[in-house]
Amino acid sequence: MASRISALNHYRPMIEYGTTLGWHEVAKFISRESTVSAIDMIAILEGIHSAIIFFSGDGRGVRLEGLGTYLPQINYKGEFSLSYRPDPRLKDALNASNFSGKLINKRYIGMSSEQIVALWNREHPEDPVEE
Repeated sequence: MASRISALNHYRPMIEYGTTLGWHEVAKFISRESTVSAIDMIAILEGIHSAIIFFSGDGRGVRLEGLGTYLPQINYKGEFSLSYRPDPRLKDALNASNFSGKLINKRYIGMSSEQIVALWNREHPEDPVEE
């Protein structure tokens, strides 16, 4: 018998990710959309990078308005890391945009978990979801 989670994951809408952009591509985009040159934009991004390291090393979070918050963390081994919490406005803006990326299982958007389980059971009668 299939688990409920495996059935839901099978039909779950997903984004097919394109190439991840680096600083240079982002800097070029921003320079086209503003009066800041790509070289200056890279310097600004490197400055933000340094500021996050500096202030996190002082035990302080860094909130970049409109982007998110970086918070220093430590584990039981004494290793430091950063957690990132996106600014809620990023999610809101993405949901308000016309997403043009490729979606997998798009046709299942809006279906309830009960509908997905029923679909699984119809398409996989030999392996129904355990109740």
